Amino acid sequence: MADFQLDTVDALMARYAAGILPEPARVLVEAHLEMQAANRPKVAEFETVAGDILEQMEPVSLTSRDEALRAIFSAAPLYLADASPQQPVNAFFPKAIRDFAGLDAADIPWKRKLPGFKEYSLGKIDGCDVSFFWLKPGRTVPAHTHEGYELSLVLDGAFNDTRGRFVKGDISVADESIDHRPVAEAECPCIGFAVSQAPLKLTGSWRQLLGDMIG
Repeated sequence: MADFQLDTVDALMARYAAGILPEPARVLVEAHLEMQAANRPKVAEFETVAGDILEQMEPVSLTSRDEALRAIFSAAPLYLADASPQQPVNAFFPKAIRDFAGLDAADIPWKRKLPGFKEYSLGKIDGCDVSFFWLKPGRTVPAHTHEGYELSLVLDGAFNDTRGRFVKGDISVADESIDHRPVAEAECPCIGFAVSQAPLKLTGSWRQLLGDMIG
């Protein structure tokens, strides 16, 4: 991700509306808007502001009009549709994530990271580390902070940390100012999609870390 201030969901939405997010972060926001339509008007407001700013700028001639138009229409956000995107039968992930990852939840070749904690990495894409995570009910993630930004979209279930509760469709924005120890709720596994700028940094005492890693 670029080095800019990104410490709230509103800041994330504003950059989405301006079209300046890395591709994985853009996909994460589009998936969020599929799942929580209440934020669509907020993005529309940001786009209106961005449009007003553009109208005040000096025009720049296009080197290729047709190519520019194709790029604009191919990047049209999902939330502009009259209805929510149609899901295939038994689809689990939002369309934006299915199209981006090329798979749905049932197709993920999970890898065990810790007891009760599975992950599937898509690798580094557009400068971001991109992955899916799965936490068994009640599983605690070892206490950590971040050397950069981490965006996490809850796809199913829920987790809690010192900031509050994150449920299906919520986005967690964490950076080096956040030291947290997320805990999956007891009702069902917590599944999510994560986009991060850099690896996390473990914190907490050795006793706590050992207990969290054992699960």
